[in-house]
Amino acid sequence: MVLNSYVNGELFNEEVASAGTFAEGGAFDIVMVFRRECYEVIVNGLEYWTFKHCLRVEKLTTLNITGDHLTSTLLAAALLSSFGSSMLYGYNLAVVNSPAQYIKDFFNHTAVRRKGSGLSNDTITVLYSITVSIFAIGGLVGSLTVGILVTKFGRKGTLLKSTVLVFVAGGLMGLSRHIGVPEMIIIGRFITGIHSGISLSVVPMFLGEIAPKNLRGFLGFVPSIFICIGVFIAQILGLLGRLKCHVFSPQEEHWPLFLSLVVIPPVFQLMLLPWFPESPRYLLIEKHNIHATVNALRWYRGKADIQVEVEEMQKEQRSLSSVRTVSVYELLRDRAVRWQVISVMIINMGMQLSGIDAIWFYTNAIFENAGIPVSQVQYTTVGTGAIEVIAGLIGCFTIERVGRRPLLIGGYIFMGLCCAGITFSLLLQAHVSFMHYVSMICVVGIIAGFCIGPAGVPFLMTGELFKQSHRPSAYIVGGALNWLSNFTVGFFFPFLQMSAGAFCYLVFFGICVGVAAYVYFIIPETKNKTFVEISQMFAFRNNCELESEQLLFTENHNLRMKNRYGSMENKGREEMYMWSDDT
Repeated sequence: MVLNSYVNGELFNEEVASAGTFAEGGAFDIVMVFRRECYEVIVNGLEYWTFKHCLRVEKLTTLNITGDHLTSTLLAAALLSSFGSSMLYGYNLAVVNSPAQYIKDFFNHTAVRRKGSGLSNDTITVLYSITVSIFAIGGLVGSLTVGILVTKFGRKGTLLKSTVLVFVAGGLMGLSRHIGVPEMIIIGRFITGIHSGISLSVVPMFLGEIAPKNLRGFLGFVPSIFICIGVFIAQILGLLGRLKCHVFSPQEEHWPLFLSLVVIPPVFQLMLLPWFPESPRYLLIEKHNIHATVNALRWYRGKADIQVEVEEMQKEQRSLSSVRTVSVYELLRDRAVRWQVISVMIINMGMQLSGIDAIWFYTNAIFENAGIPVSQVQYTTVGTGAIEVIAGLIGCFTIERVGRRPLLIGGYIFMGLCCAGITFSLLLQAHVSFMHYVSMICVVGIIAGFCIGPAGVPFLMTGELFKQSHRPSAYIVGGALNWLSNFTVGFFFPFLQMSAGAFCYLVFFGICVGVAAYVYFIIPETKNKTFVEISQMFAFRNNCELESEQLLFTENHNLRMKNRYGSMENKGREEMYMWSDDT
């Protein structure tokens, strides 16, 4: 339960009480006792909580009790957009793992056919590293287009239109061996990277804007769960290949099919997602379409009262009435959001430089170096995939209880300790027989620590730290740095591992500890806060004042009362735009 006061167009700081007394779907009796010094809440005849709020009872004019819950349409939108877009990112991260040797042989056999001689081991390693890391270059290109696409086509429209890239890439990779052109794999990986670069930013942006503030963290974590599921599916298919499963085997003529399966999820997205409305926040603030906004909110909220939420969006829209969508250059120069920009840079770079991509790209090789028998590596890898999904679910269902900061800080610290543990276990495994098991446990710990927090929170916070005018450019900055860091790890990790050996994981240890320290000292908790409230929390650190954001309604504003969707109510010296859900 959350208590807040709304005075002269301003929301005060919230007081939050535990929800343990209430059971989902269960009926309850609630009594509120208004005293001069506090408000007492009694649930089912038992004292529940005492709110000592700043608003005196003499000032109280209206009591509004609301509750946002997870509707079936809201959950369906999250599942569908994540399944058709985010899951492909996870799948493409891990899909090159199992058929790695066959891809290398394909490069070598093609060179023999074309030139009459094979390639050196170093050349094959470079070509395979390019195949792996070109995905990140495509992601970088895709992330740079996000601002233009979401402004022109909307959040949902961008997701739908970008699926054409997946079909092109799947065709190229699926036909590469049949045609005998290995360059088609590299081009296909680049194109799938462009799609992932777009969807990795747009899906959390879309879900963050359609979700009520008390569910924003939960829904924002759904894409990261599907990323983990995508990795897990790729690992399962790799295991089936080891077991000689005819259909899904990555061996011989079947491994191109392994790469082209990315075309299946977008088919379902194209069939179903068009039936869902666009982001209400986008419709109101950027398109000024009040009718479509109300319809979209009713679609996603069901029977819940939408008045307060529309007023909060109006408040943000009015504060941006003289501000257009800013460019990346303007975002980087804007002192009013300086610390938000720095925070987005740190958490997005830290997400990839934490070492998780080294684990995902080269899981099999890491386990082999740790002493796991080759025949058992694939089973161990699939086990880590299952742990990823479980850890992601834990993060999803706890983020609205514990907040963003604890998941980020705890996740990065745990990952850092596990990175240090890998180093020491690899150094000692020649002398202590059980150390290779310690190394394997540390790898699993890195994956679990990542999926429970750092996997989902950075892109969620990228959207939360900015208002509508700055959000697209913020996703460009965060996404570009995320993908650059992804490419850096994917391309240079094999060489770092060859040169530094076991000590290469200490680099990741330092990065994880550094990011955790930054989050602890700089980034405030954003749980259950509106976008305007989050901007106000950063105003002091940025050494600036926000523009007045009173919820006053005048004839100068673009919003107008339409049909049955609103009515004017005189409140003394103020006029407020009141909303009704009556149809």
